[in-house]
Amino acid sequence: MTQKTIAGVNLEVSDEGYLADSSQWTEEIAKEIAKEEGIELTDKHFEVINFIRSNADSGLTIRKVGKSGIVDIKGFYELFPGGPLKISTKVAGVSKPSSCI
Repeated sequence: MTQKTIAGVNLEVSDEGYLADSSQWTEEIAKEIAKEEGIELTDKHFEVINFIRSNADSGLTIRKVGKSGIVDIKGFYELFPGGPLKISTKVAGVSKPSSCI
């Protein structure tokens, strides 16, 4: 774990940039992490992020997010290109899912 300042807050993050303590997450931190990933967050992004935060302990998968009713799988890839589950969980401030490489 390393220390990183995100949105003016000193946080402990993994080597891949995932927050060590998800309770420190804020929308401002999410926006900064997303910016680093080349994503500008919209209301739809936050709907997905809130779903992920609410379901982080239940074994998240791309399919589960796609069946959430918020966004389909294609839309999930459009919102978080280049690895939707990996990027969205990082932005949501939760642990990297075991299904992500």
